[in-house]
Amino acid sequence: MASAKEKKEEVKKSLKLLRKELRQMHLCVTEELTLPNAIDVKNLMTKMEQLLEVVESKPTRKPKAK
Repeated sequence: MASAKEKKEEVKKSLKLLRKELRQMHLCVTEELTLPNAIDVKNLMTKMEQLLEVVESKPTRKPKAK
């Protein structure tokens, strides 16, 4: 099980990559006036969904020892 710090680093890394891909798509749309490839959009959406699962996952708590 990943620790909170490892999870945070994983999320930050994923967000940076997603942001880079979105910037590239935005440039294609605004400067080249071309739509992004549907497969690229689908892949990006899948990555975002995976990231959301990581962020939303609740950590399991261990019972307190008495």
